[in-house]
Amino acid sequence: MDISSIEFEASLVVIYVRNYDQFSENVALPRQLAQTIRRRVDIRPDPSTLENEDEVEAKIRALIPESAELFDIYFNEDTGEAIVEAVNPSAITGNEGEILNALKKESGWNVKVIRTPPIPSKTLSEVRGYQRENAGVRAKMLKNVARNLVRPIVDGEQWVRVTTLGGFRQVGRSASLLTTRNSRILIDCGLDPGSDATPYFAVPEANPLSSIDAVVITHAHLDHCGTLPALFKYGYDGPVYCTFPTRDLMALLQLDNIKLGHGECKRVYYSGDDIRNEVLHIIPLKYNETTDIAPDVRLTFHNAGHILGSAIAHFHIGDGLHNVVFTGDTKYEKTWLFNPAVNKFPRVETLVIESTYGGHNDFQPSRRDASDQLAEFIKRGCEHGGKILIPVFAVGRSQEVMLVIEELVRTEAIPNIPVYLDGMIWEATAIHTAYPEYLNSQLRTQIFQKGENPFLSPIFHRVTTATMREKICHSPDPCIVLATGGMMAGGPVLEYFREWADDPNNWLLFVGYQSENSLGRTIQKGRTEITLPFEGKQITLQVRMNRETIDGFSGHSDRKQMMKYISTMEPKPDRIIIGHGEDRKCSDLASSIYKKYNIQTVAPQNLETVRLK
Repeated sequence: MDISSIEFEASLVVIYVRNYDQFSENVALPRQLAQTIRRRVDIRPDPSTLENEDEVEAKIRALIPESAELFDIYFNEDTGEAIVEAVNPSAITGNEGEILNALKKESGWNVKVIRTPPIPSKTLSEVRGYQRENAGVRAKMLKNVARNLVRPIVDGEQWVRVTTLGGFRQVGRSASLLTTRNSRILIDCGLDPGSDATPYFAVPEANPLSSIDAVVITHAHLDHCGTLPALFKYGYDGPVYCTFPTRDLMALLQLDNIKLGHGECKRVYYSGDDIRNEVLHIIPLKYNETTDIAPDVRLTFHNAGHILGSAIAHFHIGDGLHNVVFTGDTKYEKTWLFNPAVNKFPRVETLVIESTYGGHNDFQPSRRDASDQLAEFIKRGCEHGGKILIPVFAVGRSQEVMLVIEELVRTEAIPNIPVYLDGMIWEATAIHTAYPEYLNSQLRTQIFQKGENPFLSPIFHRVTTATMREKICHSPDPCIVLATGGMMAGGPVLEYFREWADDPNNWLLFVGYQSENSLGRTIQKGRTEITLPFEGKQITLQVRMNRETIDGFSGHSDRKQMMKYISTMEPKPDRIIIGHGEDRKCSDLASSIYKKYNIQTVAPQNLETVRLK
């Protein structure tokens, strides 16, 4: 191997070689080197050996089959990477990578293939483009991370603690600080959707923000990432670890949060520039990919089954000192979108788990029962020419409801009426189509092998303008509207609700969690008179529309699933910390786990510190 240089990008060891074409076919070499040095390895061509980009692009285009549906090709001379965007990457990477190896050998560039979504995604395009345009800034950041990873470790007594900065004995503003003798890791950085409250970052343990080694985001919902851009505004300049889909969905939801905040005269903690700065600091990881994130901490992500790209974060601390798992939000059941959450790990001594539906009476119906319920309510609404309004979170519940409605229409279980998607649902769905490998095995087979993508069904119509929304609101014809504003705290769902609330022929169907103090919870409980802000003043609505809750769509495990998750977990943890739940549910779940499994449990409040080791 004719090595010209060895560089470090965060935990990645990059080996530049002058004879790249000789190694392009040996796909096992980086893996073998990684096992030897216990670091991820990437072999790249030395920039001085690279051929002209126009000539290389012609070679690449000639070798790529039409079935790949090539979208574009980008070049990064500093890294020697030629990024190929295709609708069907498997047509290039399949058959043991023969075509991909040929591309590398013929071009002399490190060819990498990524998926372009069949539904164009503005967010995905902008995130990828912004990172390409600022490759120099990212390279500097990655080198800084690499230097931090090899700094000397302080000897002496070693210890591990978790400080609860938000999301304990409550749902919202999730944030935990994992502290060792040598490092500090922030897990999640959320916002309370009901009150806009942020985590308790004023505590000494979290300051200065610049001293935090890394931020780990489990998934893209705002109660787990909604305050993250503000960290960069107030001094944090380190890496953010999350999955690829979380990176894109997080940017989408944070940008929309700014828009909604300004529109509703709420406090906004950051700007678009802060989000762009965040994007440049993201180091995306795949499931089951282990990487160093601090001198004494290694991170591995596993499927959490909650939303696209949601991850359970496994931290291996020190040389076997302690292993702690943060589940984030999980679903321990195969859903229409995802496989069940992972609960098998090499080692785990402490488990930090959610308890959203951890109360002793929190049992949800099956997915099939939920589908039947949804069909029944839609049919009843259509019988009287009514409208069906479904408040949803743009990410997760929207796509599951879409899949169910598509199946119900296809099987003629409900009338074929228009289904309108308002808010960020279309854009979030486009991002889902870019990452089918994160979906469950059945859905992947349907998309990849049968060529049937239910998200592309003609029954779905995107609401693109205020005029279109107004036309839908005043149309006499029955329809289904999925609109963002899952807890009805804001968003387009309120515009439909204002127009349709007083008609007893219309239906309001709740399919997602309504937090304790949210407007959605108030309406869900049956209040018949609601006061809402409208055009700078308060208006009072008489609520006569039908209101129903369909619990089976939740992306959270219910009580039975949580207990089963723990009972089948391998290995069993020594300690379980309960969070992400209302006060009573946290204590209830903690008590039940201790009594049934004799595992030490604790349900701390915010601002408590628990010593793990």
